[in-house]
Amino acid sequence: MKKPTQIVAAGRSKAYTHGVVNPVVQRASTVVFETVAEMQQAAKERHNRTLFYGRRGTTTHFALQDALMELENGAGCALFPCGAAAIAQTLLCFLKAGDHLLMVDTAYEPTRDFCDKILSRYGIETSYYDPMLGAAIEQEIRPNTKVIFMESPGSITMEVQDVPSLVGIAQAHGILTILDNTYGNGLQFTPLDLGVNISIQAATKYIVGHSDVMMGIAVADKQYWPTLREHAYLLGQCTSADDAYLALRGLRTMAVRLQQHEQSALSIAKWLQAHPLVAEVRHPALAGCPGHEFFVRDFKGSNGLFSFIMKQTSPAAVQAFLESLHHFKMGFSWGGYESLVTANQNMAALRSKTGWQQGTVIRLHIGLEDVEDLRADLAQALDVYQSHLERS
Repeated sequence: MKKPTQIVAAGRSKAYTHGVVNPVVQRASTVVFETVAEMQQAAKERHNRTLFYGRRGTTTHFALQDALMELENGAGCALFPCGAAAIAQTLLCFLKAGDHLLMVDTAYEPTRDFCDKILSRYGIETSYYDPMLGAAIEQEIRPNTKVIFMESPGSITMEVQDVPSLVGIAQAHGILTILDNTYGNGLQFTPLDLGVNISIQAATKYIVGHSDVMMGIAVADKQYWPTLREHAYLLGQCTSADDAYLALRGLRTMAVRLQQHEQSALSIAKWLQAHPLVAEVRHPALAGCPGHEFFVRDFKGSNGLFSFIMKQTSPAAVQAFLESLHHFKMGFSWGGYESLVTANQNMAALRSKTGWQQGTVIRLHIGLEDVEDLRADLAQALDVYQSHLERS
């Protein structure tokens, strides 16, 4: 079964839909039982999609978990209230005082903050590694290294990692591997197929797709699923049935949305490559992006997210550029139907291993608007940018 067919069908068994098209929204905190035997049986099977207590989930949650487990080819799926929670809580499930974490240097900023400000308080040491390390990561491993965390492509600057090489070294040393797969979304990249143990997504992005739900997911392989399942429960993680329903709704159309996001983003990225103000475009599907060869080898496609680097910059020019855009709105998320923009003028502050010597990075999420309208919007904003540079 092809992935676009799979995401339409997954999680739609009669146990969840009761004969209608979509799984029903089953809201519950307390589950009641008629007999002691029935209650004892529910307690015994509480880990296995059995109604037990609201925090374990309802049939709406079970439908979503089944669908996402299929999407990522895993043994089980844990739901979290947001992507940052999925990352933080998954790390807490597998690390303890005295352990060492290898974190990719291009990680999502809240991931870095969690490592530096929270894990450090619990005696867990984090060191950062160059995203372009493959098998050479073996030199970074210590006797107490327990987890290698990847994010591919990297946040903002889009470096694509050599995941199979990293996994091979981790397996040789008995180290757990976790990958933030929000960009790859399970349709375009399935890290568990390459030996990664746990794939995490901010389902807020492309799975939900409509900028109206916060949710994180972690899909684990057979070896690590029981620990993730039980420890995430003990950490109190849960989501609402309504949000689970909205995530299922978004999942059904993800394949067709991604096709348009990808097509429009590639068109605009190629146009920006030829613009005189642009020094470099960081789009994983374009040659020249660090790790492009790994993207071609491992990914089935791209999406609407990419960045570009300005040749010259000034704070006033960046502000004028951002405030002159009409269709692109300033916002910290991405993955919804709308186009978004952020500017990063101090990337060096987000790098502790590799540094950053280049200029301002503009990150775009290309939404579902007409691509000609988006290109015209960027063109006029870049003209404004140029005029402010000339004045300074």
